[in-house]
Amino acid sequence: MRLVIKYGGATISAGRDIQKVARHLGELSKKNQIVVVCSATNKTTDELLEISEYIRREDKKKAEQLAMKIIKRHKQIARQTIKKPDVHKKLLARLDEDFAELLAIIDGMVLLGEVTSRTMDYLVSFGERLSVKLVSAAISDSGRRSSPLTGKEVGIVTDSNFGESKPLMDTTRLRVSKTVDALFLKKTVPVVGGFAGADQHGHVTTFGRGGSDYSATIIGSCIKADEIWLMSDVDGLMTADPKIVKNAKLLNEVSYLEAIEMALFGVKQIHPRTFEPLLTKRIPIKIRSSVNTKNEGTLVSASSVRDTVKCVSSVRDNGLVDVRGGSMVGTPGTAAKIFATLAKAGINVMMISQNPSESSITIVVKNVDLDKAVGSLEMELLGKIIKKIEVTTNVAIIALIGSGMRGTVGVASRVFGAVEKKKVNVSMITQGSSELNLAFIVKNSDMNSAVRALHDEFALDEIN
Repeated sequence: MRLVIKYGGATISAGRDIQKVARHLGELSKKNQIVVVCSATNKTTDELLEISEYIRREDKKKAEQLAMKIIKRHKQIARQTIKKPDVHKKLLARLDEDFAELLAIIDGMVLLGEVTSRTMDYLVSFGERLSVKLVSAAISDSGRRSSPLTGKEVGIVTDSNFGESKPLMDTTRLRVSKTVDALFLKKTVPVVGGFAGADQHGHVTTFGRGGSDYSATIIGSCIKADEIWLMSDVDGLMTADPKIVKNAKLLNEVSYLEAIEMALFGVKQIHPRTFEPLLTKRIPIKIRSSVNTKNEGTLVSASSVRDTVKCVSSVRDNGLVDVRGGSMVGTPGTAAKIFATLAKAGINVMMISQNPSESSITIVVKNVDLDKAVGSLEMELLGKIIKKIEVTTNVAIIALIGSGMRGTVGVASRVFGAVEKKKVNVSMITQGSSELNLAFIVKNSDMNSAVRALHDEFALDEIN
């Protein structure tokens, strides 16, 4: 089989974990052609983003101190992971090149006195540049040939939308297949840094947080993989967050469309754009545990069993912005102006609801974006098309997801009946035209109670 196997940061952040991963990949590579995709090790991307904040404040000392912390940690992981002296020496030489370049980019950004989206992408891509060298060296240490590659080196070509780039698939397909096929002929395991590619001018670009999943499916599509495995520290997709629902169950199978909805409504294991390259190729994905490798995890495919409800997802810590104004009624372009204002401020709108009279629009954004969202709307539109803005903080989105909800009578009454029994107040409701999800808003404090009630109502502990 041709396999693309992606490892999340939590699975490759300690020497013993990387050794275990390398042994598993060594066994798989005996009978399969595999491409490995890696995220940055735990905390590294966050620390690189923190470095950019210090640069913005012109605090070179703290930026360099944090960079040295990253360097020290990766050298320590290298010592813990690699046993053969020649492999260890070669790894340290490669890492030292990256460390020197990292310190040089920090120096240059401080000197220029600015952080642009282009330099940010270059800076944060170092997390994956370092992790692939550790994993590739561990595979070599276990006796298999391996080669570390950045997204740019493997051939992922994107547009120039730094921070949220998209692949140019025709060019990418040609370059990636050529690079990977050449390595397969040499019986070499490519280990590719996720999250990043390069535009047509060779400048490093990134796909946004969680983009390593997206890298894996882009590569899988390019090489016509038989399966793509997303390895993390969980067994697969669950019927609910097991921290909230103790009897939450592993889902054996979900469809692409259901998985996309789960990704949008709080399932952290998947990047929302992960499935784009696969929709026409119909390549199955398995979401699996890197620890419990005997467990097959969750299969994500083009179609699956049509359960009425498959899971209850939840996202806490959001804000509700209610925008009102009599002049909004029947005025073309009102919604466009509101959303254009929020887009200009770089704010992601998670949910929308508009009443039939068109006199109010309710928008849900993350708590961290709330002040910026309200400030933008007040500056641009208050006193013009908007007369009043009301804000509710600390609310949670609860979403029921399942392809079997489409056309099933009585789902909504069961949902709100179960929630009402727990005396939970619902402040906003939406359902997409696809009927794959039904989402509503409650207070943060009511979220756990509502999730448990719905899990029990639809007997999700008996699914599969």
